[in-house]
Amino acid sequence: MNEHTQIAGDLPAPLVAALQRVLRPLIRLLLSYGFRYQTFIELVKSTYIHVAEEEFKLDKKAQTDSRISLLTGVHRRDVNRLRKESSTESSLPLQASMSAQLLAIWSGNEQYIDSQGIPLPLPRLASKGGDHSFEALVRSVSKDFRPRVVLDEWLRQGIATLDKQDNVCLTADAFASPQGIEEKSFYFGQNIHDHLAATVHNLSGDNTPFLERCVYYSDLTAESVQEYERYARLSGMRALHTVNRHAVELQKRDAGKPEAIYRTNFGIYNFTEINRDEKSHEKE
Repeated sequence: MNEHTQIAGDLPAPLVAALQRVLRPLIRLLLSYGFRYQTFIELVKSTYIHVAEEEFKLDKKAQTDSRISLLTGVHRRDVNRLRKESSTESSLPLQASMSAQLLAIWSGNEQYIDSQGIPLPLPRLASKGGDHSFEALVRSVSKDFRPRVVLDEWLRQGIATLDKQDNVCLTADAFASPQGIEEKSFYFGQNIHDHLAATVHNLSGDNTPFLERCVYYSDLTAESVQEYERYARLSGMRALHTVNRHAVELQKRDAGKPEAIYRTNFGIYNFTEINRDEKSHEKE
């Protein structure tokens, strides 16, 4: 039991207030989809059980329904039922994940970018471009989708275009927000999970904290906020491209190493709304 564990299961009041604030946008999302309270409780109950089962194990002891029930407060009958069901946490949507990988490689690998870091057009077919082609790039990431299928979807979404020489070119919108619900859900689950996990890790105070910072200003006009957002978007994309290029090199360096078992995620976000707080804050 660490210093943050409450014997009676009560949380400090500031943490309760923070949790209520964290939940508000999630509840807003659920209500917009007609996702009822009863269904949400069943989802939470299942997640409680799976987290307790996987992350609160005792050394050399099997997790029992009784212990999980004690940890979570979920009735043992429900624990037994939900443990037998597969976890509701599905794997990452394959196409969304693959598109993200393709864009990361194309915009970060030195063989696919010019001296300014701009992604180069790629010959569509391997017969014309060899390993330096769109076809070869797709096959290097996944063999589950034919390169033509990927290209047709990218053309439909406006991620890429074909020039007169049959080269595939990334558009200015290639790194814009995803359009389909599958891709949006993929990034929602991945990015919010990792951001929240980093914050929870930092809140524990037991280990070296993750990078988790923001720039917060209030008392701004709508015009100033628009200028701020344009500057933040430009600066953020520069940072993402720089980190991405370095990560690609590290991944190439670590290829084939048995200890290469970790994943990492770096993100930047911006959010604006009418200030409802009585006091203005300024922090970095």
